[in-house]
Amino acid sequence: MSDSKGYITSEAPKGSINISEDVISTIAAAAVMEIEGVAGFATSMGNEIVEFLGKKNSQKGASKGVKITVQEEQITVDAYILIKYGFVIAEVAKEVQDEVFSAIEAMTGVTVSQVNVQICGIAFEKNKQ
Repeated sequence: MSDSKGYITSEAPKGSINISEDVISTIAAAAVMEIEGVAGFATSMGNEIVEFLGKKNSQKGASKGVKITVQEEQITVDAYILIKYGFVIAEVAKEVQDEVFSAIEAMTGVTVSQVNVQICGIAFEKNKQ
């Protein structure tokens, strides 16, 4: 497996299989949002402004709260999330790790070495009047 130009490449008997890092980022993001207690992703205003201006973001997936890093044959996923108020942070983070690991490995066949979960804030439910 190699990482060339944003793709994870693996050789198969009938040719090579190339999976975009953006695809892996999307799978991870979808898996994160399935977890009860996750309110959403933390994004930085700087990334949103850069994307609004049409500039390419150098950190793949960073603007949507998921960053994929490929080094040699190891994939690391960093998820930057907001937790809903009232949920146990450690339990939610562990569920995020488990779900991201299994989703990426099941859908791509690629082995994930680490899933790092950064809790960037707590989201409170808005008062309904």
